[in-house]
Parts: sequence; structure tokens; C-alpha cells
Amino acid sequence: MPITPLESLNSSTPQDVNGLSEDRDFKARPLQQPNNSEHSQINGVPPAVALMQMMTGVWLTQSIYVAASLGIADLLKEGAKSVDELAPAVGAQTSHLYRVLRALASFGIFTEVAPRQFALTEMAEYLRSDVPGSLRSLSMTMSDEWQWNCWGDLLNIVKTGQPAMQKLYQVNDTFEYLTQKNPQAGALFDKAMIGWCSAIHLAVLNAYDFSGIHKLVDVAGGHGTLLASILAKYPYLQGVLFDLPQVVAGAGPLLESRGVADRCEVVGGSFFETIPAGGDGYILSHIVHDWGDEDCIKFLSTIRRAIAPHGKLLVVEMVIPPGDTPHFGKLLDVEMMAIFSGGRERTEAEYHQLFQAAGFQITRIVPTASPVSVIEGVVDLNR
Repeated sequence: MPITPLESLNSSTPQDVNGLSEDRDFKARPLQQPNNSEHSQINGVPPAVALMQMMTGVWLTQSIYVAASLGIADLLKEGAKSVDELAPAVGAQTSHLYRVLRALASFGIFTEVAPRQFALTEMAEYLRSDVPGSLRSLSMTMSDEWQWNCWGDLLNIVKTGQPAMQKLYQVNDTFEYLTQKNPQAGALFDKAMIGWCSAIHLAVLNAYDFSGIHKLVDVAGGHGTLLASILAKYPYLQGVLFDLPQVVAGAGPLLESRGVADRCEVVGGSFFETIPAGGDGYILSHIVHDWGDEDCIKFLSTIRRAIAPHGKLLVVEMVIPPGDTPHFGKLLDVEMMAIFSGGRERTEAEYHQLFQAAGFQITRIVPTASPVSVIEGVVDLNR
């Protein structure tokens, strides 16, 4: 079972607000020798057992992937079913499917309510394809072939610094692979990001007050999921959705369905070249971590030239805490290293440096109930 509870990764308690501890001074601790006595425990588990559980985490990842790919949760939404019903419905071997579901049930993903009969649990509900915040596509994209191949190349990445996507697929970056070389994987990735971001968007809306902004530009905003939610909550606000032309071309239906299309201008383009001017708020959600510092400075500088003099730059990202503090972003940072050329999570100090290099200064970092924070900045008038 997992060693670190999920709550500790997403904590918003005073002791650990999204991993930003009140005591920000990281103090080096003396090196300790391993203690193999029976009293040495990690969350009540002997260290060797705890390490082994971490090492075999791939077993759980792939078991979730099997259930997600087969659509098991969708078949159980009306109630419990036996594995003898499920297996032929999904084209699986009955005994093999049972062993996978039995394993997942031991982690609280599904429950065996009677011998060989399974039902949904609270966690398993998120493997349905028809629920808000569905994580089904995320499970499937995390176990997609290209992801596995990149992670399989991690040792080489660490030793050489060579991006896996360039080596394995002969592309300049992951986006080129997903949009041009394997658009089917790209479509699945897009669906995964919608599920991934839904809870984060809600957390941002609850934590950050947008009432001081009158025209908000969502940079690289996809189909406008976040912007539509903000516009719906703030009816006086005007929005501009900006992304690549082929991306924003599909934004109309979502904006219409949310009732905000009349207050949202849709603009296509590249943020490395130009960005719609005149906004007093520019927001980037899970965009900065896709890029290395040099590229980030380029598009943040483009925003610097476009933003109103007293406008706000809002970057929605995870902020890596110091020391050994558990935080989801520390593992996501390794994921970024594995699949993106230059992509990375950053510390508070690194964000200060990035903002300053692009002509901004950070005014505050607003934590949310999720692992992300809203990093707020304004134009540095001294530059």
C-alpha cells in the first residue's frame, strides 16, 4: 500500500500548505546510519518492506490501467456485477480479470461485495468515463506506450541529459509527437488533462479572488475550461482565450455550453511571437512547467509587452517546498524530466528568478486546496 498518505501531499494545514511549510528554513540534518532494528518503522512498516512497496508500485499502476482501459467502472455504475458477467462484456479472460480486480479491491479501488462479485467504491467512481473529474483517461495516458518508453529511458536521461522524446521518436518535443506523429495519443492526453485539471480549477476558483481584474487573458488556455469557469463566477469579467489556432478552433461548443461565449474573445497564435494586448490579467495554468527557463522567459516577456501597466500575471503551478517535505510536485518534476524537453517543477526561489528575468516581480503566492498555488506577479516598473 502507499507509504505516504495522499493527504500529506495535498495538505493545506498550517503546518504544510501545499508543501509550503511555515518554517521555510531548511536545516541540514546529520547523516544517520540505517537502523534495521524492529523499532525502525516508516508509517508502521519496516523500511525494507516500505521500500519494496514503492518499488512494486508499477504493479498497481498497470492494474488500474487495465480496469480503466476495459471500462469496468462504467459497467458497474448501476450496481455490482460478477466477474462472470464482466469478462465477456469486455473481452477478457474471467480468471485473469478476477485476479486484477481482487488486487485493486485490496487498495479500495472496487470492492468484492460477494465472492467474485464487484462494486464501485469512491475511488473507483473516478474511473468512470461519464463523471466530472474522471481520471479514466489519465490512467490510460499514464500507461500509454510512449509514456512507458520515456520512463524506461530515465537512467539514460539522468546520465546524459538527452530528452527521451528526441531519442526515441525523432521529434523536437512532446507536443510535436502528440499533435503530428501520434494524434491518437494526443487526443487521449487532452482528455486526461481535462480530468486532471478539473479539481485544480475548482481549487483555484475557491482560493483566488479575481474581482480586481476586468479583462483576463488565458494564455495557452486550450478550449477554455478554466477561463469559462472564472467568467461564470465573475459575470462582469471579459475574457480572451488564446492558444494555437488549431486548438482554439474547438473552443466554441464549451464556451457556448457555459453561457460565456458572448464575453470571451477567441484568438489563435503562438505565445512566442505575440499575445493579445490590453488585458489587466494574464493567466497560465500548467503551462510554465512544460518549458525550460529560456523558453519561459521568452513567452513571459511577450506577456510583459502586452499586459496593462498595473496588470497581474497569474501562474498556476506547483511550488516545490524545501528539504524532505513530501509533495506531489517532486515526483511530477521527474515526470516532466522524463517526457518533456526542459519541462520542470520549480521552487519559490526559482519562480522569483524566472519572474524577474521576464520583467515581473512576485507579489504573493496563494495556496489552494490542491497541490497547486497561484503565483501572482506584477510588472517590475524598475526595468
